[in-house]
Amino acid sequence: MDQGTRDEMLGRLAEAVRSITVAHPTRVAIDGPPAAGKTTLADELAVVLREQGRDVIRATIDDFLFPRAQRYPRGEYSAEGCYYDAHNYDALNRVLLDPLGPRGDRRFQPAVYDRTTDSPLSPPVTTAPADAVLVFDGVFLMRPELIDRWDLRIFVSTALEMTVDRAVIREHRVSSRADVERRWRERYIPSQRLYLATVRPTQHANIIVHNDEPQQPAWETHTH
Repeated sequence: MDQGTRDEMLGRLAEAVRSITVAHPTRVAIDGPPAAGKTTLADELAVVLREQGRDVIRATIDDFLFPRAQRYPRGEYSAEGCYYDAHNYDALNRVLLDPLGPRGDRRFQPAVYDRTTDSPLSPPVTTAPADAVLVFDGVFLMRPELIDRWDLRIFVSTALEMTVDRAVIREHRVSSRADVERRWRERYIPSQRLYLATVRPTQHANIIVHNDEPQQPAWETHTH
């Protein structure tokens, strides 16, 4: 395991992206629990890659949710519902991951859903350069529906209890502490435990970033 500054860790991730040689865009998954720091890490990595001259596509699992009316059949606080019912993996593969893959035409859409309006999205189809990088963040990215779509798999690890405190800070303007804690303790954390137990995502990850201390992260590289 290595430990260093934030910039050193980002440099290591960018080096891992550069080391991938494929004839299609490089598809990078940044997986991990809610409030682990995935989106921040993905945004930072995208900046580094762009500074190095790469064309970066930034996308997130939040733009591939099912509409609210479809994603709570087991109840708003169901952990099983969070894991099984929330995300539209068929659409994610069809409009983004497969077009950017080895048999794709590189014509993609980065989203199918607008969370703020709870309505479908259909952004213009764009053609990616062959050497582009997709930096995609979200939960459950190494489940069976997606695992073989990634060219680099990064897992952002942090103590699940710590994610509750981060979420309370992050969402204080829109949700009460009690509401955030209930959602995390009844839905999000148990769904992550289900994922960790059934999929074992850290065993599939190429790089695990330990993000309890974001400015002094540790990371480990696995070969598969």
